[in-house]
Amino acid sequence: MKNQSLTSNIDWISIIIYSLLVIMGWLNIYSSSLSSMEGTSEKQLLFIILTIPLIFILLYVDGKLYEKYASLIYVIGLLSLAGLFVFGKTIKGQANWYSFGSFGIQPSEFVKTATALALAKYLSDAQINLKDTNRQIQVLGILGLPIMLIVPHDPGSALIYCFLIIVLYREGLPAWYIWTGFIAIVLFVMTLILEPQYVILIALLAIILVYFKSRLGDRNIVLSSIIFILISGFVLSVSYVFENVFKQHHRDRFNILLGKTVDMKGIGYNTNQSEIAVGSGGWFGKGFLEGTQTKGGFVPEQHTDYIFTTVGEEWGFVGSLFVIIMFVCLLLRIIYLAERQKTKFSRVYGYCVASILFIHFFVNIAMVLGIFPTIGVPLPFFSYGGSGLWGFTILLFVFIKMDANKVNEW
Repeated sequence: MKNQSLTSNIDWISIIIYSLLVIMGWLNIYSSSLSSMEGTSEKQLLFIILTIPLIFILLYVDGKLYEKYASLIYVIGLLSLAGLFVFGKTIKGQANWYSFGSFGIQPSEFVKTATALALAKYLSDAQINLKDTNRQIQVLGILGLPIMLIVPHDPGSALIYCFLIIVLYREGLPAWYIWTGFIAIVLFVMTLILEPQYVILIALLAIILVYFKSRLGDRNIVLSSIIFILISGFVLSVSYVFENVFKQHHRDRFNILLGKTVDMKGIGYNTNQSEIAVGSGGWFGKGFLEGTQTKGGFVPEQHTDYIFTTVGEEWGFVGSLFVIIMFVCLLLRIIYLAERQKTKFSRVYGYCVASILFIHFFVNIAMVLGIFPTIGVPLPFFSYGGSGLWGFTILLFVFIKMDANKVNEW
């Protein structure tokens, strides 16, 4: 379909919500950076200004080109990740940046869009059936490649890609994949809290209960035995993985979250201070630029991973709830638009966008509130950084352009 104009059929509701989130994000970055004198808010304002021509470019490009070149974009994304092993600059212990003088780019923020396009391209094939084992291996491989390249540099970002399996489930991937992942997480956490033999005993009792609760024709003693053996092996491996694969700061964060270690002056300082800042805001907050924790610089990395603490302290519960509602409205809007797409490619990509934004939003706020370990996941459109802002902007506006390329009356 030929474009009538740059803004034909554009979903302005999504753009308005996006704009409000970006503006609110900058206001909080401005407040949180006043005590640092590093020009953080000025840099972020420059990043925001540069998104304007970026958005016009994204809306100008024919939406069909994103599908046509999805595979090429994905390959370029993988190469950009692989290049970090040779040319990556180490910042705060993670070599996940390309440095160009005083300017840096984090490719993992852009590869989210590339991976979403690749998944949409693969799943849009009419012959794809995710009930087929070979297809499952192939589509999980599309997810697995960027994850393997990102994990050595940035485990937190790699986690985001894992949650794209939700989109695969929406498109027909068997539910046992999600259940297996969920059970593995539960067993992992339980083993960190309890002795392995107790976890294995609990698992055995659960398997026995499920076995006898099943219909007589569905009972399979061999399958139940195999599941028990696999669970036992997994539980017994947790200690080794935790002590030898996880880095020390990852172990410390899990131990603090689980209450096994109390370290308010060390590794637990960030979380403790963020909880104090959010809690001190009360119902209506202390007022813009009036947050004592924020002005005093008590929360480290407040303008990046912990930006939501500024919202909680200065805007209070009401302001925080408003921000959450704005995110929820954007997510629901994207899902609504995805469901009305005329092509499977656009629908799948839309669900990828919603999944990525949701996981970032959920994990970041859970991290700030101390109910999730600190893993360095930014809050979309709020956290400081050009790569993050541009990456999320590209992710969203590619979908907005796809949606605009069709004629669909309300």
